[in-house]
Amino acid sequence: MALAVLLLMALYVVAGPSGLIAWGENQHLLEQRRAKLVELQGERNHLRNRVELLDPRKADPDLAGELLRSNLNVARSDEMVMLLP
Repeated sequence: MALAVLLLMALYVVAGPSGLIAWGENQHLLEQRRAKLVELQGERNHLRNRVELLDPRKADPDLAGELLRSNLNVARSDEMVMLLP
């Protein structure tokens, strides 16, 4: 009986929800999520920069013009519009 309990405990240590096999899988997931976090932080920094450039008190004229042209489909009379696929 004691041997069966010890074997069951050993099996739980190796294959249980917090065992050695799960620990390796968790490490792999942690590495994936850290990589995704770095990617998302870069995207957040890019968006934060664009928001700062669109601050109404000191808007960047180039970005404002780019957004007007792309979102409202407006162009000056001296501009040529070229559609790219």
